[in-house]
Amino acid sequence: MKGTRPRIPLRKRLLVRLLIASVLIAVCSVAATAWLAVTTTTRALREEQGQALADDMDILARLSGYAATHPDWTGAAATVRALSAQTGRRIALTTADRILLADSAPRGTSLPPRAAATVDPLRTDTSSEPGAQLSGTDPRVVGPYRLTAAERARLDALARKRQNCFLRNGIDTTVVRLPSGRPVLRPADDAVEDGYVPEPCADGLLNTATPTEEKALDALRQGARGCLTGAGLDPDTHLALGGFVGADQRTPTPSSGFVSKGDGPTARAAQRCLDDARRAQLDPYVAPVAELFLGGGDNGAAPRWDMSPANKAKVVGAAGLVLAVTVAVTAVVATRLVRPLRALTEAAQQPPELHARVPVTTRDETGILAEAFNDLAERRERLETQRKALVSDVAHELRSPLTNIRGWLEVTRDGLVEPDAGLLAALHEEALVLQRVIDDLRDLADADAGTLRLHREPVPADELLAQVAAAHRVAADTAGVTLRTGTDGGPWLDADPVRLRQALGNLVTNAVRHTPAGGTVTLSARADGAQVLLEVTDTGTGIAPEDLPHVFERFWRAEKSRSRRTGGSGLGLPIVRHLTAAHGGTARAASTPGAGSVFTLRLPAATAPRDG
Repeated sequence: MKGTRPRIPLRKRLLVRLLIASVLIAVCSVAATAWLAVTTTTRALREEQGQALADDMDILARLSGYAATHPDWTGAAATVRALSAQTGRRIALTTADRILLADSAPRGTSLPPRAAATVDPLRTDTSSEPGAQLSGTDPRVVGPYRLTAAERARLDALARKRQNCFLRNGIDTTVVRLPSGRPVLRPADDAVEDGYVPEPCADGLLNTATPTEEKALDALRQGARGCLTGAGLDPDTHLALGGFVGADQRTPTPSSGFVSKGDGPTARAAQRCLDDARRAQLDPYVAPVAELFLGGGDNGAAPRWDMSPANKAKVVGAAGLVLAVTVAVTAVVATRLVRPLRALTEAAQQPPELHARVPVTTRDETGILAEAFNDLAERRERLETQRKALVSDVAHELRSPLTNIRGWLEVTRDGLVEPDAGLLAALHEEALVLQRVIDDLRDLADADAGTLRLHREPVPADELLAQVAAAHRVAADTAGVTLRTGTDGGPWLDADPVRLRQALGNLVTNAVRHTPAGGTVTLSARADGAQVLLEVTDTGTGIAPEDLPHVFERFWRAEKSRSRRTGGSGLGLPIVRHLTAAHGGTARAASTPGAGSVFTLRLPAATAPRDG
């Protein structure tokens, strides 16, 4: 029903749709960001942890190599600083009693609560250097096994000779020099078994111990004998000099030269004696045991957190996907919102005389706006029609009396009619008709402009009805219509008595005009709560149901002939409606064709004044 704001389903409201679109975009963004953050961070952490572990192993191996080649830590500070700058970690070395040996952090910086590792080249299992022994001795510990220059030159010549022999037998090899200076051959082809020596090349010269190595091995043998004897083992049984052989037959180390018989408890005890003797032999040549402390960059080095190309691609891809989804959702929502608005704009830009309408395609706020626009266009069209009709009606109402006055004046001027009293009375009547039309139009104009002035005062309803009946008694008697009044309880009105008599007078005039001779027009008043109902009832011809909604429109008449004798000016009832509305009341009409009509004015009541 027009005038009633339609209820919009919650899911179709514009605000809800915008909120849903925003939430969808936010959820997609959050989900993509969370997924990207989790995957990228996880991968970066794994890479960083792997790199950190590799760095820690490299630091330990480098420092173990330093300890294996130096009898003390006097010059280790430069190595520690270089490793810290390379890895971005804080590196500190202390003795077992936490006496600082070297530190990459500024002086006075506290150490981490626990040591990361122990640097002991004689007891390590972290070295990845070629030739690392199961005993845990760093292969870079050489000690008394370091060859002289002459011995290295002689072994180099033997290595080249054997290399040429391997080559003649179809095996390509490379010469690798061990920390002691001894050269060994490594096959270039992984398919060749490590340690394989062709029969023509197996002269045994390259693997024979040099005088320096023999001297060191004799010292090692003497050191191991005491341990074996103390353990109740026979040194000659558990130690055998099998030439200078190692774990792979071609990699001599300080542990080479002895082979322990068997693998039972006795053999393990003999191996422990050999390891202890070797550590005792090498101990003067290595740095003391040190504790290694690692931190997270307390030396000011920047942490290495470089995003990989794969992670960068994921970031760019996820950002692009979120952007694409955002643009797509925004475009869809914007298109659906703008389409009806564009239709409204195009309709509003049409010429006024076309009275363009827009299709209502939604039930949200935009659809309601379209309906309101269509209602506005319909009202504008209806007002335009009323305006044209008003101009035509005003011209018609003014033309008739002016034509009569002009015609009588012309024939009088031409001497065809004498200006007697009857002619003057007719001209006066036509002038009064013009005056009434003009007065009615002025009242309507004041009502439309809101400048209609009222002088309110308490008015007794019975006196008001009596005055209106007295003013129209003669006209009613002339038409043969009985005019009656009736009041129930003597109510009072808060009204302008002059304007109210005008409104009731228009109703009575209209009722007398449409009531046949012998009929009755009744004026009545009664209280209804805080209001007073004034009714004008007639027993006239009545109004057809299809005409009843139009009785208060300007210049409307049930008779289409526009005759003032049968329909008046068509302004009386519109004036009644405006005067009643100016008092804060309402005007209503009810009718039964052939039985009569009832016009009801509902006006605010007033308190009766007390007698002085």
